[in-house]
Amino acid sequence: MKELRIRLLVGVFVMAGVLSWAAARLWNAVGSLPSVPLAAPIVLALIAVVLFSTALSLRARLKAQRERRPDAKGVDPMMAARAVVFGQASALVAALVSGMYAGATVFLLELLDLPARRDQAFYAGFSVVSGIAVIAAALFLERVCRLPEDDDKDHPGAEPAA
Repeated sequence: MKELRIRLLVGVFVMAGVLSWAAARLWNAVGSLPSVPLAAPIVLALIAVVLFSTALSLRARLKAQRERRPDAKGVDPMMAARAVVFGQASALVAALVSGMYAGATVFLLELLDLPARRDQAFYAGFSVVSGIAVIAAALFLERVCRLPEDDDKDHPGAEPAA
């Protein structure tokens, strides 16, 4: 499984932000800009908490397994792989959603004199922060579940590195 590249996440974030900012300007010129839901930052924060707690749990279980504690509960490789896939998917979606809310936030900063738009800017900004927390938790989970590098000396049938 390939590691998630931060460059890809930044690219998705920036592209979504630019497109969202342009769409918000166009939408506001034509009619009324839709509001940012209050649930958006809350849901993103909950996903970040779930990913972070999964990473901490797996890290503790892997550490106990490495230290060969008698009461250590093993980690199923398929469960760890599923957790990594969930983390990668969450990071990609969070980069997209955070970029969209970042573009909306930049647009809404021009309209802070209106109380309703000030609240929307706050919700959108908090959504960006929560989305970045999802990305950080997903990258941490991916790092926790990374396999240790194979040493060619330990495996007699392995070919030497080129």
